Amino acid sequence: MENIVDRFIRYTKVYSESDPHAPEGVIPSTERQFDMARMLVEELHGLGIENAFVDGKCYVYAWVPATPGCERLPAVGLIAHMDTTSDVTGKDIKAQIIRYEGGDIVLNQEKGIVMEAAMFPELERFKGQELVCTDGTTLLGADDKAGAAIILQAVEELLAEGTPHGKICLGFTPDEEIGRGADAFDVKGFGADFAFTVGWWGNQRL
Repeated sequence: MENIVDRFIRYTKVYSESDPHAPEGVIPSTERQFDMARMLVEELHGLGIENAFVDGKCYVYAWVPATPGCERLPAVGLIAHMDTTSDVTGKDIKAQIIRYEGGDIVLNQEKGIVMEAAMFPELERFKGQELVCTDGTTLLGADDKAGAAIILQAVEELLAEGTPHGKICLGFTPDEEIGRGADAFDVKGFGADFAFTVGWWGNQRL
């Protein structure tokens, strides 16, 4: 089983930037988002979730049926978005894992790109941990490739462990970064009684 860090880094390599200048009503705003969508569908199929599919507007849907005896439990939805912001390029991301021991983080020695601890005091909480960073020339795409990785990892582990569960509805959307992610989401077809967006908010948590 692939670990979640490797899965996340692999996802960051997929160029899935959305385009805020795309005409209104065009979903997805970029065809490249389909690359991420097709990857997720392929991986879901590999986990035995054969109902996974991507629709014509680049929304990925899948369902894990309830285990016997749990059919009456509420259906829980897990949602993440596949696009990354265009504010900083998400093309050719070169992720690196840095063991953080405090102080500034040198992301790119050659280009002199440094993440200064004085500007990011929350770094203090991560002393002694490994951090996934870029080389400073691109964004990382944790918003929301981290969410997608968490969902796939959770589903893979749940199926491997055979833990009883109710129906699980999975959804991955395009164009969230440009405010259109929910525009063509099939809420009724998704079928969840309630759902959670899994992702990264600021510097707080996954």
